[in-house]
Amino acid sequence: MREHWVGRRVVVTGGAGFVGSWVCERLIDLDAEVVAVDNFLTGTPDNVRHLEHEPGFSLVRRDVCAGLEVEGEVDVVLHLASPASPVHYLEHPLETLRVGSEGTWNALRLAEARGARFLLASTSEVYGDPLVHPQPETYWGNVNPIGPRSVYDESKRFAESLTTAYRKERGVDATIVRIFNTYGPRMRLDDGRAIPAFMSQALAGRPLTVAGDGSQTRSLCYVEDTVEGILALAASGHPGPVNIGSADELTMRELAEQVRALAASDSPLEFVDLPVDDPKLRRPDTTLAAELLDWQPRTILEEGLKRTLEWFAQTTRTQSGS
Repeated sequence: MREHWVGRRVVVTGGAGFVGSWVCERLIDLDAEVVAVDNFLTGTPDNVRHLEHEPGFSLVRRDVCAGLEVEGEVDVVLHLASPASPVHYLEHPLETLRVGSEGTWNALRLAEARGARFLLASTSEVYGDPLVHPQPETYWGNVNPIGPRSVYDESKRFAESLTTAYRKERGVDATIVRIFNTYGPRMRLDDGRAIPAFMSQALAGRPLTVAGDGSQTRSLCYVEDTVEGILALAASGHPGPVNIGSADELTMRELAEQVRALAASDSPLEFVDLPVDDPKLRRPDTTLAAELLDWQPRTILEEGLKRTLEWFAQTTRTQSGS
């Protein structure tokens, strides 16, 4: 991995976001030069504060929907910019659609102009509420195009189509990664997804709110493992799409109970209405990633949850001033 990335200049859109900040950190570890671009709609400079004095790192505040001009040589463009949690993309529906369309277009234009490798960070949400389980890359999905989640789902589906068109019509060296549920430190406390919600509630002694009857499943991959998969695909010549995610599938009730146990909390479970179009099952078929990239997650779920809970606890204490 280091041999491929050392000395390369990489533009990371959404570089101050949850996953984007971990991508930037790993690239700096690999001796790449990183230009992180973010408008801080859902990301924050705090996520990359520890990198600001690294000689190979720079952070640029810019909305990729308004254009993406970067001076100097660019070897790789990693397009990760987008709200990703339901709370945020439902709060910013038009911005989500714009970054998937105009933002992707501008990132592709930069890659084309500089002859750079391009990677689109797509999502398991392109599979919608799947009728095939686990989900292989060949599955076309079951998406409601006018439902509340469609602003995210369809923006990513359009972005995949646009990336494919640029590869075929313009000869851009482009690939697509479909990222499944990823968790870890630097998730926002108000993220709204299951792990931040359960952990915040358990630490505060509040009821853990489980949607529906808690039988819906997710497959959880620790962020450092996800990043290794993203960079392995970017370093390959494969056009994608490639699923990156974990086979650690569990129900939301099981997850709530595991978080409650790790937090040594006696908070009760409280069942609330299931969100509209919430997927009932979610687990990737990662055969392609294993064969093509020799990639698989390494972090055991319990260990990853412990690290994340410790980070949430520390962040909560810092914010409360205790």
